[in-house]
Amino acid sequence: MILRSGIDIIEISRLDEVNPEIRKRFIARVYTQTEIAQARNGTDALTGLFAAKEAVSKALGTGIGFVHWQDIEIHHLNCGQPVVRLHGNARMVADQLGLESWSVSISHDRDKVVAMAVAIGG
Repeated sequence: MILRSGIDIIEISRLDEVNPEIRKRFIARVYTQTEIAQARNGTDALTGLFAAKEAVSKALGTGIGFVHWQDIEIHHLNCGQPVVRLHGNARMVADQLGLESWSVSISHDRDKVVAMAVAIGG
């Protein structure tokens, strides 16, 4: 059995402190259309998704680079549970590592958001 994990923490205010034009370009580069629609431009939601993407990239062992931001998509089910969808290079790396199942958790505090990703494979 293969078990991989990743974790990330970020200050929520960092996204609010970015120049509005830079924020707009950042959001378009980092998030998928589904993520943007679900977050509704909410800073808490966007930073949670960002932390989750970072955690997944760490579990993959790649970080962001070869695996692009939009290769990792965090989708929320109707009940609010986040789920991981991999595309492009992220899907390729996961397949090469034999990672078949993912779990991600996102938690917010007053000032910070933390996300943890766990992947298992056979």
